[in-house]
Amino acid sequence: MGIYLSAPKTEKFSEDGVNSRLRYGLSSMQGWRATMEDAHAALTDLDASTSFFGVYDGHGGKVVAKFCAKYLHQQVLKHEAYLTGDIGTSVQKAFLRMDEMMRGQRGWRELAILGDKINKFTGMLEGLIWSPRSGDRNYQVDDWAFEEGPHSDFSGPTSGCTACVAVLRGNQLVVANAGDSRCVISRSGQAYNLSRDHKPDLEVEKERILEAGGFIHAGRVNGSLNLARAIGDIEFKQNKFLPAEKQIVTANPDVNIVCIYLLCISYVTGLAFSIELIFAFLSKKNI
Repeated sequence: MGIYLSAPKTEKFSEDGVNSRLRYGLSSMQGWRATMEDAHAALTDLDASTSFFGVYDGHGGKVVAKFCAKYLHQQVLKHEAYLTGDIGTSVQKAFLRMDEMMRGQRGWRELAILGDKINKFTGMLEGLIWSPRSGDRNYQVDDWAFEEGPHSDFSGPTSGCTACVAVLRGNQLVVANAGDSRCVISRSGQAYNLSRDHKPDLEVEKERILEAGGFIHAGRVNGSLNLARAIGDIEFKQNKFLPAEKQIVTANPDVNIVCIYLLCISYVTGLAFSIELIFAFLSKKNI
């Protein structure tokens, strides 16, 4: 999906950070796309004992990826399961919450701001580039109150994004993925996948798609989307008789919980995220 350039934009935007528990580095590049549609969130201190990292690969536009980069980690913090130590459930619910938040007048307004349509203070056109880091005030979580307005019946964006996040607390690593971005861990020099691609031809995905009334053509959902799970893409989530987890395309992630035991910590040498196009050229060992 999307328009491609005649030559790739290879300028890279990089950042790094460190706290008492870990060190991270990241880099992004627009590549062949006409616009940069990807976003990320890197927070070494989601709270005093927890770190959060996420990559969001947009398609059909940048707004859903930017929305997730801004709000998904906040919703992880806000969910009651997080307070009881159930990080896996809080992350899973945060993925589904993104679709809910992007509806209605409030969702339309926020997407318009992130899509450079309006400035939320002046109402004027303004471009916004936003990537959250640990210095941001994560605990000031908006309650997302209902707003009246001309877009109150807005059902959500037609664009979307993948989401692949990792939350680290102590020796517990929680990885959640919806789409085909990937998370890989390096242990003793060997690379291991912590996520799997959600493609329409996978049996579990195909079964859900067909039962929800969709079809698969040329490896694409309804002949259009080459992902079986994504945030956004509201056109594939219109069945009012099915829960969010059972829609043609769902934001419901796979959640993988890995224990990194202290005796083995010296052998765990790295964690890597990747947008899927890299894997067309490199094996996971070469990332």
